[in-house]
Amino acid sequence: MMRILYVSASGQVQNLTEMPPAWRRESKDGLLWIDLHESKSNPDVEQFLSQQFGFHPLAIDDALNETHLPKVDDWESYLYIALQDLGYDSDTATMKMSELDLFLGAHYLVTYHFGDVTAVDRVWQLCLRNGRWLQNGADHLVYRLIDEIVNNYTAVLEQLESQIMLLENQIFTQPSSHLLENMTHYKRTIQKIRQVLAPQREVVNKLARDVFLVISEKDQIYFRDVYDHMVRLTNDSDSVRDLLTGNMELYLSVVNNRMNDIMKTLTIITTLFMPLTFITGFFGMNFFQAVLPSQVWTGSGILILVLAVMTLLPLGMFYWMRRRAWM
Repeated sequence: MMRILYVSASGQVQNLTEMPPAWRRESKDGLLWIDLHESKSNPDVEQFLSQQFGFHPLAIDDALNETHLPKVDDWESYLYIALQDLGYDSDTATMKMSELDLFLGAHYLVTYHFGDVTAVDRVWQLCLRNGRWLQNGADHLVYRLIDEIVNNYTAVLEQLESQIMLLENQIFTQPSSHLLENMTHYKRTIQKIRQVLAPQREVVNKLARDVFLVISEKDQIYFRDVYDHMVRLTNDSDSVRDLLTGNMELYLSVVNNRMNDIMKTLTIITTLFMPLTFITGFFGMNFFQAVLPSQVWTGSGILILVLAVMTLLPLGMFYWMRRRAWM
């Protein structure tokens, strides 16, 4: 699916489904934004990008056939930028990362993505409602898209923080293996976010500080502002990760304390029954079962020997445990 926003030299905003007949990529009049939304691979898109804009085959291949971490490639007359948008469903606790590929020229912007990208849809609707969003150039439009992506990351991290704090309340009341599975799931989610945040921050840093033909100096100030937001976003992700790590350590501590309480209870029960076990065991030994008088002394000798072993064995074990520093 292709949708087109075109701002003519007179400032009129047009929502089109086909290329403006008089538009050329060398033209400096107006602004063209083409959004290509595909649900599966389409060879016509490759031909369209090559013929209409003359993009390099490697840049087209990167956009259509590969999944990338965020990056920016300078092709002099245009930039190829790969970004990752983020969405999160708190009901199912699932995270969705959507790649967004951009071709930024001096007076045009081409966006390509599979599935829905909320940042693109939001900026598109804003441009339809108010044409002034398109009057500051294609590079400013890219700034708006990146700013919306940063807002999505911020919202997701806030949702994750809320979910993790709810888990923290359950640690004391319902510590279970399911709770630990949830914390492990959130840990993997945060790790994936951090893997994308670092390269995406570097992309914004390049747009804010490097010299590109298609980015004006006045718009680099806006990219610097977004970069500051991404630095704060990285710090927020670190805070959420530390909060989750603390919760996992707290969970293990609570579980260990509960195990200690259980072992303490079992030890008390065992200690209570030890005298009974001793009495029944001691008086159950048949030392004087023999009837003949000559055998009575033999039974008495065995009794003395057993009493000596029963006395010395605990004392020896006590001494050995003290030597091992167990007591």
